[in-house]
Amino acid sequence: MNLEGKVAVVTGSGRGIGRAYALALAQAGCAVVVNDVDADVAEATADAISSAGGRVVAEVCAVGSTDAADQLVSGAVNAFGHLDVMCTNAGILRDRVLWNMSDDDFDVVIQTHLRGTFTCARAAVRQMREQGSGGRIVVVSSIAGQRGNFGQTNYAAAKAGIAAYARTWAMECAKHNITVNAIVPNAITRMISTIPGMAPLVEAAERGEPLPDTVRKQMGMGTPDDVAPLLVFLSSDEAAGVTGQCIGLGGDKLSLWAHPKEISVAYRDGGWTADAIAEVWSTSVGSELETYGIPFLGGTS
Repeated sequence: MNLEGKVAVVTGSGRGIGRAYALALAQAGCAVVVNDVDADVAEATADAISSAGGRVVAEVCAVGSTDAADQLVSGAVNAFGHLDVMCTNAGILRDRVLWNMSDDDFDVVIQTHLRGTFTCARAAVRQMREQGSGGRIVVVSSIAGQRGNFGQTNYAAAKAGIAAYARTWAMECAKHNITVNAIVPNAITRMISTIPGMAPLVEAAERGEPLPDTVRKQMGMGTPDDVAPLLVFLSSDEAAGVTGQCIGLGGDKLSLWAHPKEISVAYRDGGWTADAIAEVWSTSVGSELETYGIPFLGGTS
C-alpha cells in the first residue's frame, strides 16, 4: 500500500495504538504529524519515524479545544503543504460505575474523545475543502461504544457518539470527496489494564508472550500493530469508495459493524396505550431482546 505524497495527522500517537498508526502510515510513505500531550513520547515516536527515513513533525498539545485542532492542521500544512488524512485517536479512561463517577471523570473523557474528535475533524475538513482535493477522516470508536461496557459510562457514550459522527459526516462530506469512517480497534495496551479482567493480558503482552488463538480470534484482540493496517487501508486510494462505516480490527479478526436499525415492529390503529404495549410485547416486538455489553467482559450474548 503506497501512501507517498499523502500527509496525515494522528492524534494521541506518542504511545499505544496511536504510535502504531503513525509508524504504519510512515512506513507506507505518508508524511505524519505526531501528536501527544507528553512531549517526550511524541518526540520518541517522531524520532523513530525520522530515523527510518520518514517525514514527520511532532505537535504537543491536549486535543479537545479548537486551538489544539487548529495547531495540528497548521502543523501539517506548514511542514508539508497540505493535509490528506486526519485520524482522531487521542483518548483517556476514567472508569467508574455510574454512582461513583464524578463530574470531572465524565467531563474529561467527553472533552478528549467526543469534543476532541469534533474539533479535529472540523479543522481538517475545513482545510480539505479549501484544498479541493478530497481527503480522509478516520475517527476511532470502540467496542464499548457499540455494545456498552461495565464501568465505562463516559467512554462508551463518547465512543457511541463518535460512531454517529462517522455516519453523519460521511453524508455531509461526500460532495467534497472526503470519506469518513470509524475504526473499532481491539488491542492490548496499557490503557485497558484498568478494565476488569484485562490486566493479566496486558502483563503477558508486555512480557512478549504470544497470544493464544482464543484471544486473537474469539476475542479478536491483539497488539497495536495488528490494528494499524486498517488505518493505512482507509487512508489509501483503494478505500475511496468506503465511507460511513464502522470497521473493526483486532488480532486475527477483521469485521464490519452493523448500523442501528429497526429489527421488529408492530402497528395498532389509533396508536398505543401502555396496556396495549404490555399485551403484545412478549409475542411481538419484545419476543427476542437485544444483547448488550462485551461478551468476554461479562456482557450478554
